[in-house]
Amino acid sequence: MPTDAVFWLLVVILSVILHEVAHGYMANWLGDPTAKLQGRLTLNPLKHIDPLGTIILPLFLYISGSPVLIGYAKPVPYNPYNIKQKNGEALVAFAGPGTNIILALIFGLGLRFLGASLDASLGQAFAMIAQANIFLALFNLIPVPPLDGSKVLSALLPGELRRGYDSMRNNMERFGVFSGTILVLIIFYFFSPLFSQFVQAIFALITGAGS
Repeated sequence: MPTDAVFWLLVVILSVILHEVAHGYMANWLGDPTAKLQGRLTLNPLKHIDPLGTIILPLFLYISGSPVLIGYAKPVPYNPYNIKQKNGEALVAFAGPGTNIILALIFGLGLRFLGASLDASLGQAFAMIAQANIFLALFNLIPVPPLDGSKVLSALLPGELRRGYDSMRNNMERFGVFSGTILVLIIFYFFSPLFSQFVQAIFALITGAGS
């Protein structure tokens, strides 16, 4: 496997772990200590790696030449009944992609303002980290279960629409994380060129690339 692909895979794994830890910290901050009590508020990858979603799925996608290279960690558990704040579930959900957005901004703006002083390899690393986190943020905000965007959209919908959407979301989530992710990948595969263009447009906006 080429060095760039190994680095990309490591960036995706670490970014996904930070994404999941952020869910747990937000839930803990809102009153649910489930993740804390289960030892999931840690950056230790052994606590978060899902052999199928973190290693096998990304490796299979890479080897098969898929235009999509993603993965997932073990979801951080939380008990929604411990969260009393209005739309607390949506806040917990957004904490994950929100962390990816922050990472994309840190490394993207770092590339924008420090790019001239960085050597080529470090600049490339900044670019890959920013792109990976833009991708993860946008992908996870797609409003299809089990992705975080489905919970965020639920909080934004009014009354009857929200109840109908939540019913559909709950039915889809019964299939589990892996089944839901495969469904999303099948849908996403057909829109990946458009999605990739959107990722690159956001990357260019943050870094000033091409301006």
